[in-house]
Amino acid sequence: MSSQLSGVLTALATPFASDGEIDEKTLRRLVDRSIDGGVDGVVACGSTGEFAAMSAAERRHLVETVIDQAAGRVPVVAQTGALSTREAVELSRHAQAAGASVLMVVAPYYEPLTLDETLRYLRTVADAVDIPIMLYNLPGATGVNLTPDVVGQLAREVENIRYIKDTSADMAQAGQLIHRHGDVISTFIGWDSLLLTSIAEGAAGVMAGTANVMPAELVSVHRALRAGELDRARAEWARIYPLMDTIMSAPFIPAIKSALEAVGIPVGGPREPLLGLDAATAARISALVEELPQLSAAR
Repeated sequence: MSSQLSGVLTALATPFASDGEIDEKTLRRLVDRSIDGGVDGVVACGSTGEFAAMSAAERRHLVETVIDQAAGRVPVVAQTGALSTREAVELSRHAQAAGASVLMVVAPYYEPLTLDETLRYLRTVADAVDIPIMLYNLPGATGVNLTPDVVGQLAREVENIRYIKDTSADMAQAGQLIHRHGDVISTFIGWDSLLLTSIAEGAAGVMAGTANVMPAELVSVHRALRAGELDRARAEWARIYPLMDTIMSAPFIPAIKSALEAVGIPVGGPREPLLGLDAATAARISALVEELPQLSAAR
């Protein structure tokens, strides 16, 4: 199968201005930071991007802005899942028309669906567009876990389902996706701190919110692994792991935004009802960023 999408993808944060609106100028800066850092793609309206707190109009605008700023330099993945099939189809058709390379589709995340309902939803969205689909397995939010064999069957039945982002944090499950079904679907791991493990296992790539903060560093680890330079990858990973672990151990969206503030890119706080990070954790993140001066946005 074609594996045109691979490597490190940045799950873009969404900057908000003081009035609570999307800060387009800073969003464009984040896109450039990731691309300049060497990432292999950027993701608009993912979980890190707080899509669930946005209106459909805001999501369309954000996708258009990211595609415009990327300007064909890297693929843009647009997350177009929604609470209703109708809205997911509308957002997917819009993202395709706007120039997205791949659509990532999460299942509805309020009322837990049955597996049959989830599969019908995913098939309907995939059938409504022509470009590749990335399934977004997020059982903690949706209440439904897409098991490896279900994913493999779906990919064999629906031609444009070509990728999956697995955010189960279950490497045993990821391993089954990679080894049992790698002939029909490429697996991206959506748990940042599993980058080293997942790439060594054979995943197509990782989708990481922390790539907003340290894109070049994650790309370097990935490239070292691809080159078979395990010792170099482990050494580089060890240097950034304390910051990675602290971000992953905190409420994730506020932690990413706190880290971006620390590197010199003020993106505002999360959109309520999420709250900002507690002062102690924010100070810990800031101190760890200072230990990695190469992360500074001023470099």
